[in-house]
Amino acid sequence: QVQLVESGGGLVQPGGSLRLSCAASGFTLDYYGIAWSRQAPGKEREGVSCISSSDGTTYYADSVKGRFTISRDNAKNTVYLQMNSLKPEDTAVYYCARAACFAVAAGDLPGFGSWGQGTQVTVSS
Repeated sequence: QVQLVESGGGLVQPGGSLRLSCAASGFTLDYYGIAWSRQAPGKEREGVSCISSSDGTTYYADSVKGRFTISRDNAKNTVYLQMNSLKPEDTAVYYCARAACFAVAAGDLPGFGSWGQGTQVTVSS
């Protein structure tokens, strides 16, 4: 059974930080790339970040570059998204999925059924 579970979301002030976790089960994480996407109210799903399995290459959307950092801990079978300097426009449900990062970087996100249940991030004062 392949499963991805997102956690770590919450309510933070603008300028604050959160670390999201994507815990994988049913497969060995180090064989797969993992992507983060988000969907804000009234907006389209957006690819946020991706980390490859082959060489650790990372991708970041322009909107989060310099503020977010993706990492993996293969021993824990978990991928993290460290989010710093959060802005109200970062408010969204954040999802993770297995992905080919070259495709994510090109705007080709995995299908709807590939993503976990999501975790809510709210940035507000």
